[in-house]
Amino acid sequence: MTGQEQIDFKVDTTSLYREDAITDLKVASIRRMVPVTADGKDDASRSPVFFGHTQILTPQGPLPLQAKLMANNLAEAIQVFPEAMEREMARMVEQIRKMQEQEQNKQRSDSRIIVPGR
Repeated sequence: MTGQEQIDFKVDTTSLYREDAITDLKVASIRRMVPVTADGKDDASRSPVFFGHTQILTPQGPLPLQAKLMANNLAEAIQVFPEAMEREMARMVEQIRKMQEQEQNKQRSDSRIIVPGR
């Protein structure tokens, strides 16, 4: 590898988090990312970050959904979880629809018959 192709594995000690997992054992899984200092102590100068996780079952199998939850504490994260998952599911459905549309367009263009001399 040349110098430009090397990957920088240096840990950013100014952006460390401890992960707490909270779940209702049914639908919701919320990760609370608690800011910490390089010595592992809570960093009160930064706010925690919340991520919601769930999955929906499809005929092709489970589809994982995750989204950042705009919340300042766990109670707010729980409150915004349903809407955030609905938005993420709508985004995912739209993305799948676009992919299917692109695949159909590709199949149409690939199936055209080319007649020599025309």
